[in-house]
Amino acid sequence: MKRLPTTLADGRQLIYFDERDDAVRDTTDRRDLPPPPPASQLRYDALVDEWVAIAAHRQTRTHLPPSDECPLCPSRGDRLTEIPSSEYDVVVFENRFPSFSDRPVELPPDIVARPAEGRCEVVCFTSDHNASFASLPPSRVRTVLEAQIDRTVELSALPGVEQVFCFENRGVEIGVTLHHPHGQIYAYPFVTPRTRSMLAAAGDRCVYADMLAAERATGTRVVAANEHWTAFVPVAARWPFEVHIAPHRQVPDLPALDDAERDAFGPLYLDVLRRFDGLFGTPMPYISAWHQAPVRVGRDVSYLHLQIFSIRRAANKLKYLAGSESAMGVFINDVVPEEAAEMLRSLEGVAPGA
Repeated sequence: MKRLPTTLADGRQLIYFDERDDAVRDTTDRRDLPPPPPASQLRYDALVDEWVAIAAHRQTRTHLPPSDECPLCPSRGDRLTEIPSSEYDVVVFENRFPSFSDRPVELPPDIVARPAEGRCEVVCFTSDHNASFASLPPSRVRTVLEAQIDRTVELSALPGVEQVFCFENRGVEIGVTLHHPHGQIYAYPFVTPRTRSMLAAAGDRCVYADMLAAERATGTRVVAANEHWTAFVPVAARWPFEVHIAPHRQVPDLPALDDAERDAFGPLYLDVLRRFDGLFGTPMPYISAWHQAPVRVGRDVSYLHLQIFSIRRAANKLKYLAGSESAMGVFINDVVPEEAAEMLRSLEGVAPGA
């Protein structure tokens, strides 16, 4: 894989990750861009001991543009985008409208607040605007994975970064603002609430390892598996259709995966995504989220895994986070996890692009 970093017109970093060592990319951004926005604020919620990012500049970010105005497509002719080259394999660049950054910000003096230091990056999976992650070949999944590993290593080394989160939002039902196949990477200046809860529940042992061993032993909720990974519906799934994909070896984060594990991930992940799309014969809205160990704490009891879930609970029904979920944090799932696993297990992965 060839790695080629460059700088965009406003100073943001962009990195090409190419599958051919002889790939040639245009690194000159010919746009006239304003300076990046100031950092967001982090305001402290003492009631629940959590930080909330206030990012008012994100109100002006690009929202569902037509395909001929997509900022994630390659630049061609006079159509200049975030990617200067006329073609690419995988590209990572700093988000133009970040929730976290290293830029200065003015803070109100009368509350507990601090700059939302960190970093937000965009990962473009392909230059094909009409593709989806499920339509990619396993070789491209490996390239995406290597890009996420590269960024996890670099972002973890930034001052003040405590956790790195790689994810994809897919579908307008989820809330995406750009249709082009892409994901994101957040480098947080704190350990996230979800991870803090998992670490508190783990104590001095790895609870996830015990859970995975039980799922593999019973097989009731296993959807698919290979030599290195198992995909299963968690016993207490919060979402109508939720699958975890976990390596059989306990590792804290993506960089800790060996070559065999990296190669084996793509085929299984694509199989699960195609099963999702095959459930109701329509593209499934989903969130795909890598749970990695924090940079400095809890690494010995953390267990890398990918969580994929959808808010679609039936062909024409969505699961909304209403009163109980949104106000009290108590999830009520309309689909029995064992039934969800059987529905997914009964499907063969549908053809790419279906």
